[in-house]
Amino acid sequence: MISPLILILVLVLIALRQVGGLRLKIWQIMTGGAVAVVALGEISPVDAMRSINADVMVFLAGMFIVGEAMRRSGYLFHLTNRLFGRAESTDKLLIMLLFGMGMLSAFLMNDTIAIIGTPVVLYLSRVHRVAPGLMLLSLAFAVTIGSAMSPIGNPQNLLIAIDGGLENPFVDFFGNLFIPTCINLFIVYLLLRAFYRKEFRRLDLIPVNDALRDVHLARLCRISLAMIVVLILLKVVAVIWGAGESFRLTYIAVAAAIPILLSNRRWEILRGIDWETLIFFASMFVLMEAVWRSGFIQGSLNLGSDEIASIPMVLGLSVTLSQLVSNVPFVALYLPVLNQIGATAQAMVALAAGSTIAGNLSILGAASNVIIIQNAEKDGATITFMEFIRAGIPLTAANLAVYWLFLEIQPAL
Repeated sequence: MISPLILILVLVLIALRQVGGLRLKIWQIMTGGAVAVVALGEISPVDAMRSINADVMVFLAGMFIVGEAMRRSGYLFHLTNRLFGRAESTDKLLIMLLFGMGMLSAFLMNDTIAIIGTPVVLYLSRVHRVAPGLMLLSLAFAVTIGSAMSPIGNPQNLLIAIDGGLENPFVDFFGNLFIPTCINLFIVYLLLRAFYRKEFRRLDLIPVNDALRDVHLARLCRISLAMIVVLILLKVVAVIWGAGESFRLTYIAVAAAIPILLSNRRWEILRGIDWETLIFFASMFVLMEAVWRSGFIQGSLNLGSDEIASIPMVLGLSVTLSQLVSNVPFVALYLPVLNQIGATAQAMVALAAGSTIAGNLSILGAASNVIIIQNAEKDGATITFMEFIRAGIPLTAANLAVYWLFLEIQPAL
């Protein structure tokens, strides 16, 4: 039972990492937990290495490479600036921001868009004289909700797509979650419009800056994005033809990263990707495997009951426990439980939706929220905890209701 105690200590340290003189990063705390379970014999070094999901690690690295190249070339800022520069009102700006950033998150992962999107929304806040809180909340909610509908939208969805036994993850995710996700993005607009009604007015069009910092690298980014779209379609077709297992999700990220890795800026881009997040995930796999081997999770849940895999139960547990454990570690612990009892694809998709929208409840609910706040504070802006949950609590309740309704009625259609 040492592993569960180490996990609790890790979670406490993560919650208190900025209190007083304590200044630890999340990846450092998680790595300390992984080292502790190995050092104390809770899991052998060999089993620890085997527990690290290579598919997830390679996929994340590949997408981080594409995202870093888009940032360094100025291509993503170029795209967003061209789009949002045409906004004639706060209403139009917010709709464009929510659906634009949401859709980008579905294909480039929410953490990537959180990093790149923060300076974009703060720039728009300044030029349009719109409250930074409104823009930052829009970005946070957009990248969280938008990423829910895709198996590659966020790390927890990727875990489910790879290890959840889904035959065609893109069809399962988009088929079940695309419509409710679009509805939930529109609910964000309605909610923020009610909370920030004084900010909604007609806006002056701003000059669009088309300049790219690196034209050649931007061209390679276009190729990478086109490859992602094409390979996703090929993955769907491969499953229909019965060859889905031989076409792994990892191939999409690897193929998309190849044009970038062949450029003369590859070493600069490799140095700039989010290595800390990769270390966090490797450490998390080790710690969660040790906790699973302890039997604590199996003993805490009634594995003989079908209720543990019901849509309401999965959604409810995902939102509540993700606030305590964080969504990715929660999925890493709950996914083996669902696999063990043979849960349906609907339950797996519910796990993805619930654990993802848990990030809307509070700042600590998702890593993308923390990324946005940390980057905004470097630029002199921020969102307070109370400002976030004031919108986050009713939004999460509405999101839950929408996903529950669609996931319950979908099998009957």
